[in-house]
Amino acid sequence: MNPERTQLLAPVRQFGIQLSATPRGARLARLLAVEQLRTWELEAVAEAAAHVVAELAANAVTHGRVPGRDFCLALRATETVLRIEVADTRCDRLPVAGPGCGLVLVEALADGWGVSSGPVPRKTVWAEIVTASRAAAMR
Repeated sequence: MNPERTQLLAPVRQFGIQLSATPRGARLARLLAVEQLRTWELEAVAEAAAHVVAELAANAVTHGRVPGRDFCLALRATETVLRIEVADTRCDRLPVAGPGCGLVLVEALADGWGVSSGPVPRKTVWAEIVTASRAAAMR
């Protein structure tokens, strides 16, 4: 192996769970996310991430709920970005941020957010938060 061609890759930490599409499931999503971020030592973004997870999970339970189907929470952290994904089974109802909408909070706390469709009938609403290590590097 040529040491000049060796490339070290930053670790990607991942967490995912399927939860019931109920208010209790949404609350559990927030609690699990906070605990996972503490485990990953990402306390610097934990408060913002908790609010984002709470809003996305509440939306999945309120607007994306299909009886008998759950929603999924996924977290993926690199050295620079935390990505939060909440997937539900209502691809016909895409979220839009606007006045009086909780996604305004997501827009304010996240560095970016969006929606991915598929596979049918699934949609995933995602948000990304820059971690402290990237924020420090940008200074």
